[in-house]
Amino acid sequence: MMVVLSSSPVQAQWIQDTSVDSRLQRGIDFVYNIEFAKAEKEFEEVIRLVPDHPAGYFFQSMTQWWRILSNFEDESRDKEFLVALDKIVSMCDKRLDKDENDVTALFYKGGAVGFQGRLRANRGSWLAAANDGLVALPPIRKAFKLDPTNSDVLLGMGIYNYYAEVIPGQYPIIKPVMIFLPSGDKKKGLEQLETAAQKARYAKVEAMYFLLQTYFTYERQFVRALELAQALHSKYPRNPLFHRMYGRCYVSLGYWSEAFRVFSEVEEKYRNHQPGYDVYDGREAYYYIGRHFFLAGRLEESLQNLLRCDEVCKRVDKSNASGFMAMANLMIGM
Repeated sequence: MMVVLSSSPVQAQWIQDTSVDSRLQRGIDFVYNIEFAKAEKEFEEVIRLVPDHPAGYFFQSMTQWWRILSNFEDESRDKEFLVALDKIVSMCDKRLDKDENDVTALFYKGGAVGFQGRLRANRGSWLAAANDGLVALPPIRKAFKLDPTNSDVLLGMGIYNYYAEVIPGQYPIIKPVMIFLPSGDKKKGLEQLETAAQKARYAKVEAMYFLLQTYFTYERQFVRALELAQALHSKYPRNPLFHRMYGRCYVSLGYWSEAFRVFSEVEEKYRNHQPGYDVYDGREAYYYIGRHFFLAGRLEESLQNLLRCDEVCKRVDKSNASGFMAMANLMIGM
């Protein structure tokens, strides 16, 4: 089988052989639907067919990223994920030693370092995350300069532009580091992420998920967040993060009947041990179901679910009580 790779800079991160690209696309969908074994099988075959292309290795590492996100309290997979990203960076650096304008290498190097920064930021290591931004931004900017029509590159550009403006205000500790980086542009960042969510080939879903988090947490635009959550849950119904975010959007909009329906589905999947749904999903579902019954005046049913939430919290909360434990006990007392 002859595998053809693009020799031109335009969309060079794409694998031009349609059969191999189809495997990559299937694998990406399996990742987001929390079917990791199926995803890894597809990516292993991509690596076998195009061992010198970073795509298979990069998306193979995304199975580790989504394993981490699916149970974020568990840090046991962090090291394996970081080792995988380091391997991708080394692979890309070798390609860049031969051709400094290798858009494929620039794209995947920037992506790998960017995901390292995302993990560190999510773990609260903001200085280390900002340093990763120093490393990740130049290859992404160069790839964008070489191929300005590349919508996949806009994921990294959009994330940087948005958070370079927002995060220093939230976490002043990183302001000294930001003087070495270009200033951000929140509005432009959102526009770039929206374009990536609509037009990117490989980064489309990640851009949608990032936008969902951004609109929900920082912009407080819950209607737009709901649109994204609904689309993601509809396409990837096995993904508990998309499922819970769907319910949270309804809660934030005050649509309690819809929120109750969604979190009842989450609770059922948790109770039936559907892969991907764990105690963290159960904890949240019991809380919002209990809150729904409380607001509806159905106090006995509310109490039953809030007590279940508290029971799960005692199993999973570490040194301090989670927000769910605190709020559940407040409502139990009420």
